[in-house]
Amino acid sequence: MNSYHLPPSRPVARPVSRRARLARRILGLTAGAAVLALAALTAIAPAPSMPQDEPALANSTLAGQADEQVLDLPAGVTQASVARDSFATVAGVQGLAAGSTNRDWAELVLLLGDFPRTDDNVTVMLRWMRQENGPDNWWNRNNPLNNGWGSGGNSGLGSYDTLVIAAENAAEALHSNPGYAGIVAGFSSSAPTAQIEQAIWASPWATSHYANGAHWSYTPVPIIESPPGTW
Repeated sequence: MNSYHLPPSRPVARPVSRRARLARRILGLTAGAAVLALAALTAIAPAPSMPQDEPALANSTLAGQADEQVLDLPAGVTQASVARDSFATVAGVQGLAAGSTNRDWAELVLLLGDFPRTDDNVTVMLRWMRQENGPDNWWNRNNPLNNGWGSGGNSGLGSYDTLVIAAENAAEALHSNPGYAGIVAGFSSSAPTAQIEQAIWASPWATSHYANGAHWSYTPVPIIESPPGTW
């Protein structure tokens, strides 16, 4: 009896359902989107890391106004000192009082009167003070210009508790009496000494008007300190 070998049977392919085809399509789209997202992430370069020998400054915050910044330094980081140009400071009331000379008092009147402290203005003040009190006793009664304004004395013979108070009253008197307007204008504009001095002679500051300059001295005024306690 002849035997026949039948070829192995193949599985019969079943038709793919519509639901399965839809699931495969969704899976394919999802995989494609994931690949594109991964490519986009790898295209962004990572931020460069800070070198190890340069410590980072952290916690920089704005405080107060917009142009003021507060910066907290990490532990171990010290603030470097910054060399700045030196600025010449103008001596204030305390600095001039500490000098305690007749020049200091002349500058103090100019300072309190809001006048420029130029050499010409100081020179006129020193000459004016010499006409009222001699250089060796310029602090007499703490009233170097024999000013009656606020001193409690007539004809400028009053006194002040300190030379600082005397300077305040002298500056106030110049600005308060219209008869001194020419003096104020001369000091304010740093006019030539002759112009300011003529304004002083023409003013009612001294009843003698300094003989219209005949009694005015132009020799250099010596710089002398006042005794302790006068300022």
